[in-house]
Amino acid sequence: MKTNKMKTNKMKLFALVIAIFGITSFASAQKSYALDNKPTFSVAGTSTLHDWEMKSASGTGTATLNIANGKLTDIEALTVTLLAESVKSEKKSMDKVAYETLKTDKNKNIKYVLKSAEKVNETTWELTGTYTIAGVSKVYKTSVKTTVTKDGLNLQGTNKITFTDFGMKAPTAMLGTIKTGQDLTIKFNLNFNL
Repeated sequence: MKTNKMKTNKMKLFALVIAIFGITSFASAQKSYALDNKPTFSVAGTSTLHDWEMKSASGTGTATLNIANGKLTDIEALTVTLLAESVKSEKKSMDKVAYETLKTDKNKNIKYVLKSAEKVNETTWELTGTYTIAGVSKVYKTSVKTTVTKDGLNLQGTNKITFTDFGMKAPTAMLGTIKTGQDLTIKFNLNFNL
């Protein structure tokens, strides 16, 4: 009789331990998140005439994240794809020159694929990943600000790149009298939701 009661108590304890570990592992399990339908991307630069900026509010992507107790604990994977011709300025003539520079006739997409992620502090991560622009791939480190939201994660960051990094020629206009500077700044604000 005593043995049966001890077995029952052990079984209850065992079930409790499994339940606790099960809940803990479930709470910290990695999940796949999708880029929402309102990402913001921009690329800014200079020219001999004026500073300029082109923007896009489209793109697709996924992220495999570990969010436990309202905190980001791991970024396992991250991929973002942007239709190159979704990036627009306020001038169609500038867009045309930009698409020629990006070689969009052969390279329809701009892509980012994460290689590794390192936590700096509770809200800052350093991402190492490959940008593919105009058909050329290059690895960059990017410091990003992270905010856990009720639906997933917000990522914000910037990268400094140059035209020559991706085998592109800095555009010119008006028979070469207007020249674009080599340096570019990419900015992004992305929400990955369940």
